[in-house]
Amino acid sequence: MRIIIFGAPGAGKGTQAKILSEKLSIPHISTGDILREAVKSQSPLGKQAQEIMNRGELVSDNIMIEIIKDTLNQDKCKTGFILDGFPRTLPQAVELDKLFAELKIDKVFSVVIDVNEDEIVKRITSRTACKACKAIFNDAEVKGLAKCPKCGAENSFYKRDDDKEEVVRKRLKVFRETTQPVLDFYKSKGRAVFVNGLSSIDKISEEILGLLK
Repeated sequence: MRIIIFGAPGAGKGTQAKILSEKLSIPHISTGDILREAVKSQSPLGKQAQEIMNRGELVSDNIMIEIIKDTLNQDKCKTGFILDGFPRTLPQAVELDKLFAELKIDKVFSVVIDVNEDEIVKRITSRTACKACKAIFNDAEVKGLAKCPKCGAENSFYKRDDDKEEVVRKRLKVFRETTQPVLDFYKSKGRAVFVNGLSSIDKISEEILGLLK
């Protein structure tokens, strides 16, 4: 099974990608993770990416495609994969399709976790983080606590800037403007399935697996 998973910030796609990875026995490929791994390994592509990031610039689509290509060529991806974090724009989707054709990878399905924006804002702005261990909790989980339940640090709770409503709505606007054309692209090819992201985690997983079958 070959899957590209989509979802706005806070939609729960990372959670679902991990669950699907376990249930289908295929690797969850987070493009953020493989980029960091390439930089850490100091591979030729990793060195290029590091130089770009050190200049405060975004890694080019060409380099990301090559890093994804290296990953998809690994033995762990022979029976399938879940790609998370790419493509985010229509040009990236077109280039990724070319890569799939080059690698003779077919029947790639897009899974879209659909959640309305007000619910996403509610979810993200209800987060609390620990300065010490970086763990993230729902406000209700730590209400009234003086110590972090994970690391025991005292008075370490705070609200991250990324979790503030103004920032969340800006991120959602960017997602809408850049990713919607990508979803339309895959939908036009009959390769996209949409699931209701307001259900429970287990129910969403079941719905995705049912649609993929």
